[in-house]
Amino acid sequence: MTEILLIILASIVLAFPLGLYLARVMRGGPMAGDALFGLVEKPLYWLLGVNPARGMSWRGYVGAFLLSNVVIAVLVQIVFMTQAWLPFNPDQIPNMRWDTALHTMVSFLTNTNQQHYSGQAQLSYFAQMTAITGLQVVTPMMGLALLVATLRALFVKTDATAATAQAEPVANGDRLVNVGNYYADVVRSCVRFLLPLCLLWAVLLTSQGVPSTLAGGPTATPIDASAGMEGQKLPLGPVAAMVAAKQLGANGGGWYGPNSSVPLENPTPLANAIEIVSILLIPIAVVFMLGAFTGRKRLAGLVFGCMLAMSSVSVAATVWLEGYSSTASSPLLMEGKEVRFGSDGTALWAAVTTQVTNGSVNGMHDSLSPLAGAVPMVNMLVGAIWGGIGCGLLQFIVYMLLGVFLAGLMTGRTPELFGRKLETPQVRLLALLILLQPITLLVLTGITLAVPSLTGNSNPGFHAISQVFYEYTSAYANNGSGFEGLGDATPWWNLTCTLVLILGRYPLLIVPLIICAQLAAKRRAPETAGTLQLETPTFGITLIAVIVILTVLQFMPALVLGPVADHLSLTLQ
Repeated sequence: MTEILLIILASIVLAFPLGLYLARVMRGGPMAGDALFGLVEKPLYWLLGVNPARGMSWRGYVGAFLLSNVVIAVLVQIVFMTQAWLPFNPDQIPNMRWDTALHTMVSFLTNTNQQHYSGQAQLSYFAQMTAITGLQVVTPMMGLALLVATLRALFVKTDATAATAQAEPVANGDRLVNVGNYYADVVRSCVRFLLPLCLLWAVLLTSQGVPSTLAGGPTATPIDASAGMEGQKLPLGPVAAMVAAKQLGANGGGWYGPNSSVPLENPTPLANAIEIVSILLIPIAVVFMLGAFTGRKRLAGLVFGCMLAMSSVSVAATVWLEGYSSTASSPLLMEGKEVRFGSDGTALWAAVTTQVTNGSVNGMHDSLSPLAGAVPMVNMLVGAIWGGIGCGLLQFIVYMLLGVFLAGLMTGRTPELFGRKLETPQVRLLALLILLQPITLLVLTGITLAVPSLTGNSNPGFHAISQVFYEYTSAYANNGSGFEGLGDATPWWNLTCTLVLILGRYPLLIVPLIICAQLAAKRRAPETAGTLQLETPTFGITLIAVIVILTVLQFMPALVLGPVADHLSLTLQ
């Protein structure tokens, strides 16, 4: 328990100055180090053909975001399907099958890193270093950029010429709200923020024994001759750099199939602690960035308090259910358990990795006790317990908008967010986001379970429901973890999860920006005695209640038929 508290405390303490620095980076003003970083940034702007000082409307910003995703998607798909003929392939790994390549490309493009393949056996060094690790650096910063654009629209300035410190008028004569420059936001956050952190973390992990080499792996002779193997190839590679990016960027996709449960990715207790801290570090820093970037420190306090409260309950529940519940010691659940760090270490990681859209594991979630496995599901359904980089706070803003709407209905007033009225167009967009999740998850789960030939689950009965529901929930939440007893390397799973990945990523990033840009174009109403006060403990409690009701009531049947029924069946044996 002491270790758990120290890890969480260290994450918060380190995240605070990091959040302040991130706010300065995203403001776009003069900074120490401009001359050094400019050596990298200016050539990138020249290659992209953009003026970083020229602002964009929300339409231009979203258009640039989607265009960049399409271009990157094409390039990455080509790499996966031609890797056998590309350099840095000492293990002679063949090209990926088209549907696996498509799912892998979309999975990493959406910052999910859901893996229907085993990295060390199905990707070359070149594919891992360029397509995989490259996306692990760029895509989280894309999410951060959309968040910052949303915050500019809602909190900073609403005229067409002052969204950033050096802004010029928005392009194409669009005199709507200037939300900044997409390319400048992504480039600055990558070059000045994430890449230096990744370099530091890669060095720390290498010091703990995580491989960092371009040489082919050695061949070992098995001790047990009865295994029928003359030798076993030990896959190595530049693992440390990828692990640093996967954890810091809330990515989660590992170099090895079993992820950080493999000692090569997570060799020591110190490496385990470093990786857990890195999972939490930037999502918490983004919350602190909110206060510094917008000047609304009480709002940042509200967000931090709500997220910390939900996180604490989640961690405590997972640790207790995994270590002390009536099914925790069942021998049926021992396959896939991580015994190096104990049940508390596995439970802490399982809770944290699903509170954040990370999805990496240091033990198999399929082997968690049934109710402990339900907690990660709930974490992902909420999507705003820290959440992903950018998308977590955007999900929280969605809940905040919904809370304001419901509070307005209860008090008989037109709902307002910071002096701007929520009206029919905004409520329709909000309803779209709220309804999209249950429709997507429940419909696809039902279809998959109704056709056993498509399911591919390893456990009949109630656990099968958990396996299928978890896979789709993980994809929609852009998390990527899984109940790995599921045979998901099939065209059905690859194509349906690709659809879910897209639906879970792009509406959440784009719709809040549209709503906030529409609100920013409205005249701010003066605050009166009847104005709903958002930055208060009362509204925070209301907000948590809204989140719990939405999550639990919408998905109660799936949770009861899956993990709850699974738990009861084990207790009766």
